[in-house]
Amino acid sequence: MMTAAAAQRPRLIVGITGATGAAYGLQLLRRARAIGAETHLILSPAGVLNAHHELGLARDALEREADVAYAPGDVGACVASGSFPTAAMVIAPCSMRTLAAVAHGLSDNLMSRAADVTLKERRRLILMVRETPLNLAHLRNMTAVTEMGGIIFPPLPALYLKPTSIEEMVAETVERVLELAQLPGAAPQAWQGLRSHA
Repeated sequence: MMTAAAAQRPRLIVGITGATGAAYGLQLLRRARAIGAETHLILSPAGVLNAHHELGLARDALEREADVAYAPGDVGACVASGSFPTAAMVIAPCSMRTLAAVAHGLSDNLMSRAADVTLKERRRLILMVRETPLNLAHLRNMTAVTEMGGIIFPPLPALYLKPTSIEEMVAETVERVLELAQLPGAAPQAWQGLRSHA
């Protein structure tokens, strides 16, 4: 039986696709859990391959970082329905294929279906898209998602904070995403402005 405290935890859906940047998805799962969110992971087959290549992690290791994990073909999962309340969904990283599926409402697997549900329920959908350079199809798909209420968030490092490691850059980007997802406990660094040395 779910306790009252557990029932009040904000739910975050995390998608991990095959785009480069699996570290963002891993850090997102870890930080969301640390600040008290209940995490629901959808991990694509290409996401598994990339996580293994970039992080040396297998599917089961990533799934253990989440409270609940689903196969991408499980379109009957609870996150496929708007009646299952969630605070937000973040796809980190988001491939151009997944972006296109969301932009065109394909709902052909659990990842794109959950994103479609997030949009139709007017909840926060954040896509950490990873590609460069961008072609016109990419740009139009980003525009379509934005017009539907989604947030396009390429994970660009905040170099003005003078990070000293990749881990610092990933961590700060994830804090900003958690703040955009409106999860209590997110702690991005606030810009303090430039100070004159004159």
